[in-house]
Amino acid sequence: MSIAVIFDMDGTLFDTEAVFQKYWNAIAKERGIVLPDAFKYEICGTSGEVMNRIIEKHYRVKDGTEIQRECKQRVAKELSRGVPLKPGCREILASLHARGIPMAIGSSGPRAQIESNLSVSGLTSYFSAIASGDEVLHGKPAPDIFLLAAKRLGVPPADCCVFEDSPNGIRAAHAAGMKPILIPDLMPVTEEIASLTVGVYKVLTDALEELVAGD
Repeated sequence: MSIAVIFDMDGTLFDTEAVFQKYWNAIAKERGIVLPDAFKYEICGTSGEVMNRIIEKHYRVKDGTEIQRECKQRVAKELSRGVPLKPGCREILASLHARGIPMAIGSSGPRAQIESNLSVSGLTSYFSAIASGDEVLHGKPAPDIFLLAAKRLGVPPADCCVFEDSPNGIRAAHAAGMKPILIPDLMPVTEEIASLTVGVYKVLTDALEELVAGD
């Protein structure tokens, strides 16, 4: 097993990608825009200026900052009332924690939202470090978020396993020299993305069985 495990948040630990898509589409509708299916594939796993460029293209605006902020505010309000978990979330965290495996969150989301989601879901104590999209210059698919998470854990990148649901997240983990594990959510699994992983699993606990084999 790797010395440390880094988890993406939205779509990997928390079943929140659908919440984001609901508000992306609501904001678009308010502006008389119908977003194509391609939008969710492009926006998933991004942050900062990369996200802004995607927003600007699909919403036909010069600056995506305000739309990005508005969507995140609406999502934050909904998630403050409860955060839906992905299947196997509590089980994999408890099992890794019991084995003494250090864990971090490496998410494109803002740090305040990460901390809120962990608090609302009661999962804060499992994580030794957090690396967020608003703490790095380049968001996923650049490796910056995961490299920061490894640095904060005090573990070499090569000794880190990364759980992700999005192609951009898998690309980021691979670029960081880590071991990417894909748990698909909204995005289809392509041959290209599968080739960058050490495994593709339906749910988190399926991957856990592989991680702890031979322990």
